[in-house]
Amino acid sequence: MSWQAIGIFDSGVGGLTVLREIFRALPQEDTIYFGDTARVPYGTKSPETVTRYAHEITTFLAKRDIKLLVVACNTASAVALNALKREFPIPVVGVIEPGARRAVEVTRSGRVGVIGTAGTIKSSAYSRAIKRLNPAAEVITRACPLFVPLAEEGWTDNQVARLTAQTYLQELREARVDTLVLGCTHYPLLKTVIAETMGPDVVLVDSAEETARTVAEILSKKKMMRPPSEQGNHHYYVSDIPAGFIRVGNRFLGGRLGDVYQVNLDEESAGD
Repeated sequence: MSWQAIGIFDSGVGGLTVLREIFRALPQEDTIYFGDTARVPYGTKSPETVTRYAHEITTFLAKRDIKLLVVACNTASAVALNALKREFPIPVVGVIEPGARRAVEVTRSGRVGVIGTAGTIKSSAYSRAIKRLNPAAEVITRACPLFVPLAEEGWTDNQVARLTAQTYLQELREARVDTLVLGCTHYPLLKTVIAETMGPDVVLVDSAEETARTVAEILSKKKMMRPPSEQGNHHYYVSDIPAGFIRVGNRFLGGRLGDVYQVNLDEESAGD
């Protein structure tokens, strides 16, 4: 079982930040990444629709014999994770629980900030996960929708990014949070500007990093890890033409994106 790949999916390119951390933590592992670029964004869709999409993609990845699934999408993690865990016989890891766990570990005051897309913040998934672990925690949330286009445009370290961060993060600074969860997979690209804006006393929790750590722990515990001497192979699939994904994906992965193949999930399921 150790030779099988890790499956990862997201509504688009954001999950590549999670993939990047998996590369760092587990360079020996094979990965299969699916970006649902034809149906992005998920945040505006109903929970039923997102759950259906997540099921279709997981079925596609399961056919490619994965040993573990990473739901590298905050919206899908918030609404579809439990259904996927019930329906598929492999470990399923979302991006919310690992980030919430880390925030509870590092906060000193119990005042935790969470930033994410409007859909993620509205779902209250991070607040619930943090309060499950520490009922006394005070969670202050803020939707930061413009961070996504800034990350995709590569505007991560300029005046526009700084002014946007200052505007969004002002109330979190005033609330004196000591920990800030980056609750969207795009946000690690803006980490420098976010850290600058929040100041040196605020610990940033990168859900992508924490998710990769959780994956490593599970594989190690289940003795499903490939030998460290191996070098992983990486495959990429998308549901729309690959050009845009390749352009932005190379930015996210530092130019390490391999061949990207377009697949039609309807045809895939019709072929069953």
